[in-house]
Amino acid sequence: MAHLWQHPYVNVFKHFNIASWKKSTKEGEVSSSMDKNIKGTVFRVTGSIPAGNYIQLPKTTSQSLGLTGRYFYLMFRPIPSKYFVVHLDIATQDNLVVRISFSNLFKEFKSTSTWLQFPFVTSPFGGSVHSSFGSSCRDNSGPTPMSVKWTVLCLDFHYILSMYLNRKFSYLKSIRLCANMTVKNIFTSDMLYDPGMTLEEAKRRGLIGHGVTPMPREMAYPLFKGDNWHDNYDLIRFPSDGNKKPHDSIQPTEINSNKNGNARGSSPKRIAPRTVDVSKCVSERVSMIHKLTSPRDKPRRQTVTSDLPSVGLDNLSIQQDGGGEVHIFAHPDEDLVLHHRDRNRQNEGVHIGVSVAATYLPPKPTYKTLEPDPILKLKRIVGFGGGTYKEAIWTLDGSAIIYPCHAIVVIMKVTNGHQRFLLGHTDKVSCLAVNGSSTLVASGQTGQMSVVRIWKFQTGECLAMCKTHVHSLSCLSFSHKGNVLCGVGKDNHGKNMVVIWNTSRVAKSREVTVMAKAHSDVDISRMKIAAFDDTRMVSCGRDNIRLWRVKEGSLRSAPVQLGEYHNMEFTDVSFEAGYQLNKAPEERIVYASSRSGYILEIDYQKLSIRHVKRLLPTVKSAKREKETLKSGTGIGINSISVNETFCVTGSDDGYLRLWPLDFAHIYLEAEHEGPVTVVDMSPDGLKILAGTASGNLGTLDVSTKSYTTVMRSHTGRVFGVAVDPYRKHLATVSEDHTIRVWDADTLQQLYDFSSPQECPCAISYHPSRQIVACGFQNGVVRVFNVQTTSILAEHRQHRGKIIGLSYSTAGNYLYSACSLGSLALYDSGSNNYNIIRVLGNTVARGERHGPDALAVSPCGRRVAFIGPSDLTVSIVDAKSLDEVMKLDISNINPSNSLKTTLDMAVRVAYAPNSVGHLLVTTSENKLIKFDAKSGRLLTEVEHIHRGGCTSLTTTSDGRYLATAGDRVVKIWDYAMNLDINFQVFIGHSENICRVLFTPDGEGFLSVGEAVYLWDFLAVRPPTPTEGRQVDKKYGAKEIDVTSQIENMSRSFGGSYTDLPRHTPPKPAARGSPIRLDDLSSIYKHNGYHDDVESCTSDKEIIVRSEARDNRHVDSDDEEDQQHVGKSSYPSQIYQQYQRSPTRTPVKKGPISPTRFEKKAQVETRLPPTVHKHFTKREKVASMAQRRYTAPPNQAGLKLKSVMGYNGNGRGNMVWHADTGLFFYSSGCVVVMEDLNNGEQKHLMGHVEEISTIALQNDCQMLVSASGTCGLSNSQLCFWDVQQQVCRKVINHHEQDVVCLAYSRDDRFLISVGDYRECSVVVWCTHTLSLLASTRTAYPVYDVKWDPYTVNEFASVGERGTILFWLLDETTSDVSLNVHEAEVPEELLQAHHMGVGQVDFTSLVFAGDSTLYVGSNNGKVSAWDTRHNTCFMHWEADSSEIGLLISRGGRLLTASVGRNVRLWSVVGVGEMRLPGESSRVRSGGLTMEDEMTLDGPITCTAFDENLDMGIVGTGAGTLWYINWSERTSIRLVSGHMNKVNCLAVTEGNLLASCADDGSVRVWSVTDREQVLQFQVMEQSCTCLAFAPNKQQLTMSILTPSDPNVMSHSKVGEHAIPYIVAGYSDGTVRMYDVNKVEMVLKMHPHAVTVTAISFSSDGRMIISGGSDGLIAVSSPTTGMTVRVITDHNGTPITNIDVTFKQDQDVGITAPLLWLATSADRRVSVWSADWSKDFCELVDWMTFPAPAFAPDGSIIDKEDKAQFSLLPPSIARFSPEETDLIVYTGYGMHKHLQFYSLSQRKVVRTTALTHWANCLDLAADSSLIAVGTNERLLKLMDYYEGSFQDFIGHNDSVNIAKFSHDGKHLLTSAYSEIFVWEVTV
Repeated sequence: MAHLWQHPYVNVFKHFNIASWKKSTKEGEVSSSMDKNIKGTVFRVTGSIPAGNYIQLPKTTSQSLGLTGRYFYLMFRPIPSKYFVVHLDIATQDNLVVRISFSNLFKEFKSTSTWLQFPFVTSPFGGSVHSSFGSSCRDNSGPTPMSVKWTVLCLDFHYILSMYLNRKFSYLKSIRLCANMTVKNIFTSDMLYDPGMTLEEAKRRGLIGHGVTPMPREMAYPLFKGDNWHDNYDLIRFPSDGNKKPHDSIQPTEINSNKNGNARGSSPKRIAPRTVDVSKCVSERVSMIHKLTSPRDKPRRQTVTSDLPSVGLDNLSIQQDGGGEVHIFAHPDEDLVLHHRDRNRQNEGVHIGVSVAATYLPPKPTYKTLEPDPILKLKRIVGFGGGTYKEAIWTLDGSAIIYPCHAIVVIMKVTNGHQRFLLGHTDKVSCLAVNGSSTLVASGQTGQMSVVRIWKFQTGECLAMCKTHVHSLSCLSFSHKGNVLCGVGKDNHGKNMVVIWNTSRVAKSREVTVMAKAHSDVDISRMKIAAFDDTRMVSCGRDNIRLWRVKEGSLRSAPVQLGEYHNMEFTDVSFEAGYQLNKAPEERIVYASSRSGYILEIDYQKLSIRHVKRLLPTVKSAKREKETLKSGTGIGINSISVNETFCVTGSDDGYLRLWPLDFAHIYLEAEHEGPVTVVDMSPDGLKILAGTASGNLGTLDVSTKSYTTVMRSHTGRVFGVAVDPYRKHLATVSEDHTIRVWDADTLQQLYDFSSPQECPCAISYHPSRQIVACGFQNGVVRVFNVQTTSILAEHRQHRGKIIGLSYSTAGNYLYSACSLGSLALYDSGSNNYNIIRVLGNTVARGERHGPDALAVSPCGRRVAFIGPSDLTVSIVDAKSLDEVMKLDISNINPSNSLKTTLDMAVRVAYAPNSVGHLLVTTSENKLIKFDAKSGRLLTEVEHIHRGGCTSLTTTSDGRYLATAGDRVVKIWDYAMNLDINFQVFIGHSENICRVLFTPDGEGFLSVGEAVYLWDFLAVRPPTPTEGRQVDKKYGAKEIDVTSQIENMSRSFGGSYTDLPRHTPPKPAARGSPIRLDDLSSIYKHNGYHDDVESCTSDKEIIVRSEARDNRHVDSDDEEDQQHVGKSSYPSQIYQQYQRSPTRTPVKKGPISPTRFEKKAQVETRLPPTVHKHFTKREKVASMAQRRYTAPPNQAGLKLKSVMGYNGNGRGNMVWHADTGLFFYSSGCVVVMEDLNNGEQKHLMGHVEEISTIALQNDCQMLVSASGTCGLSNSQLCFWDVQQQVCRKVINHHEQDVVCLAYSRDDRFLISVGDYRECSVVVWCTHTLSLLASTRTAYPVYDVKWDPYTVNEFASVGERGTILFWLLDETTSDVSLNVHEAEVPEELLQAHHMGVGQVDFTSLVFAGDSTLYVGSNNGKVSAWDTRHNTCFMHWEADSSEIGLLISRGGRLLTASVGRNVRLWSVVGVGEMRLPGESSRVRSGGLTMEDEMTLDGPITCTAFDENLDMGIVGTGAGTLWYINWSERTSIRLVSGHMNKVNCLAVTEGNLLASCADDGSVRVWSVTDREQVLQFQVMEQSCTCLAFAPNKQQLTMSILTPSDPNVMSHSKVGEHAIPYIVAGYSDGTVRMYDVNKVEMVLKMHPHAVTVTAISFSSDGRMIISGGSDGLIAVSSPTTGMTVRVITDHNGTPITNIDVTFKQDQDVGITAPLLWLATSADRRVSVWSADWSKDFCELVDWMTFPAPAFAPDGSIIDKEDKAQFSLLPPSIARFSPEETDLIVYTGYGMHKHLQFYSLSQRKVVRTTALTHWANCLDLAADSSLIAVGTNERLLKLMDYYEGSFQDFIGHNDSVNIAKFSHDGKHLLTSAYSEIFVWEVTV
């Protein structure tokens, strides 16, 4: 009754009289004003810091609002371009206060037990620029847009607390509204209001009874008559009914307009999930049809039901209205309505929604669909596992088994092999569970969207779906009665999460609730619920066995005391069998198995071990003995199952063993082909089910001791399938290196061919004989006789992977094709399959067309394939392979001006003779039908699949077509005459490799992750319409395509004959004289070589390919190689080329015969002065030629992340806006980073610094380039983007590569050598071979392909040279034609910058035949590419223009002066027209925007609209730039100078210092630079973190000692202080928490070389380059002690220990040491609280009198110490008595010195001198960095090591993290984070 005053709502501002501020408080900039838009008083909260500017209700935190309303309404408007925060404190029914915060500051959802943080996504005002931009933006979080509406935010407190924290809402305690926002009011209510609906409208629609209430006038915004509320204001409900991403975010609610009065668009009522009674194929296929088949670039939002029953149209009512929409009703009383838009409209799709009233549509069907429906029915699957091999369960009656097969749960009868399927999972099933009565089945899928589904066993219906775990669901267990379900997975932080669900009502009301859940750090591999008590569980994992219990809504656990068995991996656990409720707890036993062979009997009550048994291997002898359970090396046990009499185990040695419960002997055993992963005993104990890692399932009958294999399957992906039509056999090939033959009826395996060294990839059955041909990935083709299991023939003429293999129709010939383009014809009538003909470069290169790249016509006369390029389909004669016809796919529909890419063929297949068609699928998801004889285009079907077609086939009668793609199968009406021409079938979890119909027409096969056999039901008669008879001729009607062909021919207008031109355009001369003195020609005559010959005729420069002859040129011809081309080319008849006249004075072209002669005489060239040209950083260290690397699966380190970007590269970053691919280089590593989650992948293969990278336009291949250094060659590495593997490495260039460029069609790649080489090389991307190569007179700085013409590109370079090139493919030898343009004199004149020589540094092609060129004097010139003339220029910057990007009418310039400018160049192209030279159209050539970054611009990548992009600078930073929001965000940052020291603290924070005087703090987890301290004109040489609390407590000092007060404050900080030493001798201490310097000292007069805090934090110990060691107080800054023992030689390192000294005879507790460059180590014992410090030990290590290079060491010259390996000493964390030392000496080794014995007790040899050394604290590992770029990971005790490469310079820093899980290394400016895997 006390809360009745709060009904129906509470006006919070009015109730608490906020204007008086008596019951509320304000802080900071809070003001009230009158808002004209909403016509009322509002409160404006502003300020730069939200936490300091806010409104709070109530006045103090000790008070409470006590508002009990379920819904919270906030009426506010965020302030544009600002951030805001709102905090709500809510009390739960168990008196816990939970804070709910939401803000546009938050990037992602975060949660703790008392705090929920939601990101707020702000929606811009509709129709604004921000709205248009935001619609294409992936992430709308961030500052508020400039245009934003007043908003009503509605939060459901009940839902939020129950969903995220499993708690119940009680009342709202307090509210805090932080800057920046304008707020009108706050309301709370138990009613859900709809602000966009009036009371009259709600009554008219009848929504009052459905819980929809219009918003009261006091809460409403003003609205003019006739206006729509949602057009003027925003409504945000959380939770929302939509499916916008991110899901856990607060964002605008989607408002669906509904013209027909459907109340769903306006009703805010949350409708509970309900099951719609439709036939089994509708909710399975219709609900998923749009998601699986619609084009990717036009996604549609839809609501999907929680279960996926099968699909049917039997009970649908269908009607098409006048608006073109089709409305389909399934059982109108269940309120299901489906809307399908017209296929001809732009936005097509299928949507499912709930309708309140649907009686206004007529019920009569007039819609033609493919019948019967469904036309396919899944019959059987050959497969087991996929997601896991550890799940297989008996049913209660023992007649069936349940197991997973990838994304499907299979229920199979053991007696006859009949299978039922539970369909609905979208990823691989990872766990299963069945209740005791086998009425309920639970299954969970793995992956990022872990879902648990609960099924009704008898019907296969999905009763409920639960999503609590975030990912990696690994275990499920049902209670005996089925009332409780337990699941184990991981949350979003990677922690194990155990969830207990209440499933007692799932069968009746489909209700599943969470009983309890808990997070755990312990490993859990198996968890089971006790049969005798639903609230008790047992789990096992690595190093633990735990007992769990649910009590009072919480889940608690207790560990079993394992004693000496605690350090082992437990694999399975089981309660003793039997549902015995009356049995005493002390009599209950739990069994557990381990990877090391132990079986533990555990006392359930005492939590202790009763008995331990162990499975041991027997010694092999002539007589095989039984295994025993004694001591020794055990056999890993994977699974255990117990009943009242026996215990069965499955182990790694492949044996299933049956034991009595005393384990005295083995009762039965069965050997399997692979490790036994799962065992289960039937309820009656008479049968045992076993599953193996090799994909087999079998049953062992205990009574008869007989074993039956019920399922064999492939363990890898199935690449292909072939059918024997006479014997009903199937043959499959798989990546598990096996070829298997199956019985088509029973799917039992008949034959198995294994090839461990070779992987089969294609297969074909002989049409009549029991012979199968198989192709392998290494190019081998083998023919097998299946009956005799023998090889008939073997051929190795192919060099690439076999992508096509097929017999002719009659079986007389065999055809094969490989990925390198070769095609072979064999005589299959001969015994050895003799080769008839082999053709090279005939089939399109690549593996994407396999495994069915060849199509043989049904008549057997022709063979079709895609080739020689992806743009054409070739048809050859089947007997001779002579070409018959060639179809150009790229010319289909050439009038489409919106096409930006050429369409390419993907699959090809022949239709039956009765149809006479050739079918081709394309990369744009089209199906094209050609006449098989004439090649004429007949029909074209778009959007057959969303992501591409992977296989297609037709029925033998030509009535049906089957296609595969998007992990679904589509069956089409071949004639395409229906309204819905296809049906979709799901089930596959991976891409489908091959589909085909069985020869009898009654079956259908699809293979991918497994083999799926379907019943093809087309023989059934279609469903008769009401009152009519079935048409027996259904589907037999042929298509009359004559008129279609004639219309299509007229529409194309003969455009098939339009071929791209092969020569550049030849502009007509306008009266200016023709210049004849600036072009040259290169000749080669067959049979002899001649010198370079100059030609004075007006011709193009023809440069022929060097690919054949440049490897055999004598040294006498080296001078000739300096010319543009070589003299070894055939003579040609050259085409005349006339120059176009210019209207401005021009200078003579730089390319002339005289200038070639001058260049040939120059031996060396000075490096260019322009910034654009790449100049690698000089390094002395080279890669070690001998190194010892471990296999990847045995490597102790794994590169986790690379911190930083190489700002010294040029064009070494690419970003593809559409796909999100993001690559950049750091040193010699290419980093592939996911911008969504920050995950990195690393492409490692280069030896030297990467200069530039380029990405293909189709994003399939990435190329990176590095230069030469020492013995390392220049490298061009070609990377497969999908697989992240290097496909090929080419060593062609002699020096560095300065730029790379792919052609628009990705057929060609250009690489340009640096100034010492001046080479331009063109590569074929299909074969990765050289096409043409030449040398230019001057260095080339940039090159670009012309995207608007074919085979043309341009280059710019030194001395203002601009060259226009043409790649000529019209002759047998590919040649390069080049024309040098004449440059206006004013472009070559230096301006006030004082540039002595003008160089062109950048260029970009724009539309309208315009080319923009940038220069080193800041000018940008515009060129006409039709005449190769300059028609205008302007000064775009005051420094060198390094990069240009053109998109539409906008131009972006990036300069060395750190400026990025955006220009509007609309109308610039018109200046070339007569009379337009003096003016530009209005709006053109204006600078729209400008940004200044932190360094010279080195690379850029922008989207198609130039709205946003990524820019790299020479400061080592990658910036995200958004022009619309005018924001620049740092994505990647790093050092560009040498890193001198690294320091690590707990919490994954890293500190680094460098030569530029900076101290940077990084987050190791996300690689973000947290903050930076900068000291100008000094180098920071060393740094250290202060000890943290844990380290301080390890010392013997008491924390209450008053003398350590200042240092205990250091330990109390969230982040310890940092102390850093500098080159001027100063020491600075920084407070990271306050981001300030707290202390500056000057204890040294020289460079500080080493520094550290003392172990208790009282002192700072620093060493200088003069050998003096200073001990200073961090409190006073005074130097209290100076140690001079090392005087004269630099201090190389200082190390402290936190462990008490016990052996050296000194009472002082703590030790520290210092090492100097003269190989001397001093060990000190100190008690700084008593001002005590005493020398404990002094070590001197000998060394030879000469350096490693053999030079004599001058002892008086202290500078020579820098040429020697450093001396390093560290305290050993493994043995406190030892010190580990390395340095220059007689041998390369580590020395272990004992303080107690005063001697070196052992040594460990090294292969290289050590540059750095560190020891892991928690593991016996040593990290050593060398000058040869190697990182060594060594075993502390054994001395064994592994070498790791990746750094581009000598590794000078190695540092383990505190937990020992990560190793951080640095080489010059690179910082690598390695994950320790041992």
